[in-house]
Amino acid sequence: MGMLVVLEGLDGSGKRTLAAALRQELADRGLRATSLAFPRYGQSQPADIAAEALRGQHGDLLASINGMAVLWALDRYGARPLLEQLRQEHDVVLLDRYVASNAAYSAARGEAGAEHATMEWVRELEHDRLALPEPALYILVDVEAAVAEQRARHREATEPGRGRDAYERDSTLQDRTATIYRQLAEQQWTSPWVVFRGSAGDGAIEALAGRIEDIRAAGDGRR
Repeated sequence: MGMLVVLEGLDGSGKRTLAAALRQELADRGLRATSLAFPRYGQSQPADIAAEALRGQHGDLLASINGMAVLWALDRYGARPLLEQLRQEHDVVLLDRYVASNAAYSAARGEAGAEHATMEWVRELEHDRLALPEPALYILVDVEAAVAEQRARHREATEPGRGRDAYERDSTLQDRTATIYRQLAEQQWTSPWVVFRGSAGDGAIEALAGRIEDIRAAGDGRR
């Protein structure tokens, strides 16, 4: 059974670029690697409804922290058969966002001081009730919120259909989310975490691939 490795971070943090580089590095080491991104826009009704809410549709749905969180969770729940298939066919499945993104953004949207309760609610919803598998490793792609925003603005200007949504336009939310991501990594929330602040060419990607190989060799692929 292949292991799940999750890349987390703000929109514009560089997750997609890192996933491509890491997938190639793992393939060069003889591992069958593939990738999947959440939310699954265009493939999942819960994800599409949530995306529409982020763009002003569906009345007051966006105002509901829990309502939006449930939609993101149901998107992943609908992908359980696909995740199972990918894990059967590959050694490593790289996920661009997973349960921790729901914990980080939901906690950041809530009242100060209630972060832990929100994160625990997300964990119980997605891992306990919906039985989504825990990843073998979370990789936090950690950049300053201002850098992520600049990249998101560039993507909006250069890539058709990649306009920023309500979350991405809220700089205060992005700052709080970045802080909570770092807390999740520090707490080693649900799974082992590593923080990535490197770049291609400095050996950081090779080090990540080595960490993945070590976890796989130890047999801790999680269920």
